[in-house]
Amino acid sequence: MTVFLLFTATVLIWGTSWIAIAFQLGDVPVLVSIFYRFALAAIVMIVGLVLLGRLKLPNVWRFVVLQALCLFSFNFICFYNATGLIPSGLVSVVFSLASIFNAVNARLIYKERISPRVISAGFIGVSGLLLLFWNDLFARFDMNSLRGVAWACGGTMLFSLGNMVSRKNTSVGVTPITANAWGMGIGSVVLLALIWGSGTSIIIPTGATYLGALVYLSVIGSVVGFTTYLLLVQNVGSAKAGYATVVFPLIALLLSTLFEGYEWTGTAFIGVALIVMGNFVMFTKPKGLKRSSAPA
Repeated sequence: MTVFLLFTATVLIWGTSWIAIAFQLGDVPVLVSIFYRFALAAIVMIVGLVLLGRLKLPNVWRFVVLQALCLFSFNFICFYNATGLIPSGLVSVVFSLASIFNAVNARLIYKERISPRVISAGFIGVSGLLLLFWNDLFARFDMNSLRGVAWACGGTMLFSLGNMVSRKNTSVGVTPITANAWGMGIGSVVLLALIWGSGTSIIIPTGATYLGALVYLSVIGSVVGFTTYLLLVQNVGSAKAGYATVVFPLIALLLSTLFEGYEWTGTAFIGVALIVMGNFVMFTKPKGLKRSSAPA
């Protein structure tokens, strides 16, 4: 039951956070919105850890800083810009291919072998992505859609690199919770520096929709979402926890259809189906490949 609740919470939070990003777009500049999000998330997480007596200083800071750049600042600049150009549900579908990005980056950074299963999943997923955006990119060549896909892919790549850095943090004894708490704080400082350096105006939001989305993304999407996912990984392992990426894009697409007027086409249906299939191939090992635990 605990695993079911953690999985359901992770899927619902990740599936709904994309439409909340769309609700933040408008009068408040992107940099400022992301700064508000992670400044509030960092305060909530650090104060919470202090109250629980679990706040620790990282014994190695350089990887925490890198994680902040990849997971709590620059990647969300990409995702917010992507959401301004294409429906939020489509951004979530691109993000669901993060596992394939992870396999490629693990090969480049850690020299891990890419299995035929990963290659197959990548081919199926990329084929689905092309079909999903077929009308926008090929039938009528919408430049905004092309830029949106590029932003979404850039954000997913940075997220994947953040996962690689997270492995470094773990290897030097910095737990994910510690790295996330301080990383969110560092990310918000980086964003504030970008706001100051670019001369971006800091606008104080007053709209109920914006403020509700901000609180949801900061507390539920960032703090609770990361925590439930990490607990899920702790209970069932990263491979099975990765099934969340199969399900949450479907929720995001449903919300995008309801609130953003996303219009489905035949090629879009096939594309989403292929991407979901690619994720299944990525996370499902054939039984014949499992090692037998019985003695020879």
